[in-house]
Amino acid sequence: MSRIRVLVVDDDALVRSGLRLILGGAAGIEVVGEAADGAEALTAAREHRPDVVLMDIRMPRVNGLEATEQLCAWAEPPKVIVLTTFHEDEYVVRALGAGASGFLLKDTPPAAIIEAVQRVADGEPMLSPSVTARLIAQLTSSPRATGSAPPAREDDARRRLAQLTDRERDVALAVGRGLSNAEIASSLHLSVPTVKAHIGRIFTKLDAENRVQVAICVHDADLD
Repeated sequence: MSRIRVLVVDDDALVRSGLRLILGGAAGIEVVGEAADGAEALTAAREHRPDVVLMDIRMPRVNGLEATEQLCAWAEPPKVIVLTTFHEDEYVVRALGAGASGFLLKDTPPAAIIEAVQRVADGEPMLSPSVTARLIAQLTSSPRATGSAPPAREDDARRRLAQLTDRERDVALAVGRGLSNAEIASSLHLSVPTVKAHIGRIFTKLDAENRVQVAICVHDADLD
């Protein structure tokens, strides 16, 4: 079985060393490189072709958000896990919107870091429901005067939502309001399994990897 190739990106050398130590001792994981900012991350990712990138946000030159956007635009992008702290919600929302597969708090226990890398490498987004709900709440509570999408992005979001059936659209709007599957089921008089099925189809049609990306699409379309 092939090993999961990981690139560690953080401007703090101690953080990089700690992550290398944690991941280097895990079976099936190999740290193939490090980078101290987003510019170095892009160069290292082209050289090493990692499966997963652990990406800090606040870095000099090219920050982690910009690097994530560029990486996720590649034809065959690596999975990106954002390294963050609780006060960086806005940055995390933008990173997830750009295509990041999840996030880790910098004080995450070693075993959970290893699990996150394994899950993301397997194609499973690493998003805790409680924090996802908080991120969506932060996104949808931002004033339209400062948080509304540019016209081109609003048009694109509306075009994407137009692919949905009426019921899928109702579910997407509920996701955009930060409702859980159980809350959506109750409000729309559906079963929870039916809601899960609708959300799976919504992810496919909107090319979304997680609920935050659906919420961003709804927010951009100004329909929530």
